[in-house]
Amino acid sequence: MIRNSFVKAPIPRWLYIHDDLTDDMRQRYGADSAAFNLAQDLLRLVRRDPERVIVVRLEEQLQAVAAQGPLAPFELALGIGRAGERVARQLQGRTLWFPVIRRVDIWREEDGRGGYRMNSVADPVEAHLHELGRCRSLAVVDDTIFSGLTVRTVLQYLPAALQSRTHVFCLRGVAATLQRIRARCRVTAGLAVHGRILEEVSLINASGLVARVSIRRAGLPPLAFFERPEWMHAWFPGYAENVIRICRWLNKLLEGDERRREPYE
Repeated sequence: MIRNSFVKAPIPRWLYIHDDLTDDMRQRYGADSAAFNLAQDLLRLVRRDPERVIVVRLEEQLQAVAAQGPLAPFELALGIGRAGERVARQLQGRTLWFPVIRRVDIWREEDGRGGYRMNSVADPVEAHLHELGRCRSLAVVDDTIFSGLTVRTVLQYLPAALQSRTHVFCLRGVAATLQRIRARCRVTAGLAVHGRILEEVSLINASGLVARVSIRRAGLPPLAFFERPEWMHAWFPGYAENVIRICRWLNKLLEGDERRREPYE
């Protein structure tokens, strides 16, 4: 069983935060809105320790992936969840690598016993993926590859012969995890960070700090990162309470608006 190592909440040597808030808050609420201003306050605050906390932007990661082409278009691209599908469409707009995109809804969730389990919309997900055996070339696209559990689960359910024709893409990932996946298939990442996961390096989305989408739990509603104070104090030692306070304010604005809009994720 995959253990939930975050329970120990080690202080990572480097914390990479993908800024998926700035553009989204500007587009949804406007540059003069309270939501946009709070998001900017949050991002300024997390940069308080710039040698350890590194904020990365979408544009630079997309450019880094696209620069590793050109590649022939894939017969099919599987986007892992909404995030992976979104990345596939963003890359398709730049590269034309993914003319046909399908989403596969599979995710990691806490099992309530200190570990993780995989869950999916398709039942069973094995049969859903095994049907791809005749695919001549397959791209598997995700936004972040950290432990690699989700991507490795998708790969293990693919027909063995298809793995040699499969290419994994992500915007950012941990170098050691990416290397393990390369033992199975080709991998292209926009940003590869070095270090042991959790103890030395962590990767999170800024949206996960404030929106209840990132911490999925079996049989329970999802949580935002700010609702795990032990994680926040590990990520932002000495100023976590200020980060939590802004996250809570921004969450209230977003959740009040969710009643009238599409879900944030």
